[in-house]
Amino acid sequence: MAINVDTIYKTVLLILNKEQRGYVTPDEFNKIATQVQLEIFEKYFEDLNQQLRIPENESEYANRVKNVDEKISIFKDTTSLATNWVVGTNEFTQPTLVHRIGTVIYKNEQELQKVDRNDWLRLNMSQLTRPTADYPIYIYEDNTIIVQPPDIVREDPLNPGTVIDEFSLSYVRKPLDIVWGYNVLGNGAYTYNSVTSQNFEIDDTEQSEVVLRILIYMGIVIRDPQIVQAASAATQAEEQNQKS
Repeated sequence: MAINVDTIYKTVLLILNKEQRGYVTPDEFNKIATQVQLEIFEKYFEDLNQQLRIPENESEYANRVKNVDEKISIFKDTTSLATNWVVGTNEFTQPTLVHRIGTVIYKNEQELQKVDRNDWLRLNMSQLTRPTADYPIYIYEDNTIIVQPPDIVREDPLNPGTVIDEFSLSYVRKPLDIVWGYNVLGNGAYTYNSVTSQNFEIDDTEQSEVVLRILIYMGIVIRDPQIVQAASAATQAEEQNQKS
């Protein structure tokens, strides 16, 4: 469930106004909120790596690996690589929305093994290990997916300059930028516009951390070290509690 951007914006302003700590404009809030969401999103992957090293909990609701993976799942997607084909080659450029590559798939049934160039050279030294259509591989370099063997990437004879659509990619995208949309009244005040807004996409269990992290940045923006210190301490305590 998404976190409502208007709820976060009003909560943050309420705290700042209550403490008479200053004011942050909607545009400043949007930039800060986008950065905070991205930081929490990237932390999911660190948390997942950490939890994979810990013995798994069999409890359905306390399984931390499962819980973190569910937080990432909203950002998982699959796309065809056909429109990203580098004409006349066995290469595909990385689609724009891709943040982390998952699996390269051939004919919706065959997973390509990812290798680095040294492994590819080693594999090609033997007829037994050389990649084939039944056991294809790919190299990922400079935001480009290079498929081996090359001859399984085939140009469409009916549409020269296009490739036969046989390769797809599972991936994780980044969350969309936060937008607290607004209208400006005659007196210069801002009013919330839900139509032009973009909510947080990260899990709603992160709402408290979102508020605290935004306050840290806002304390810097309005040059109030007390807000930074208080929010930082609260954030560290929350993170420690989650890991304990």
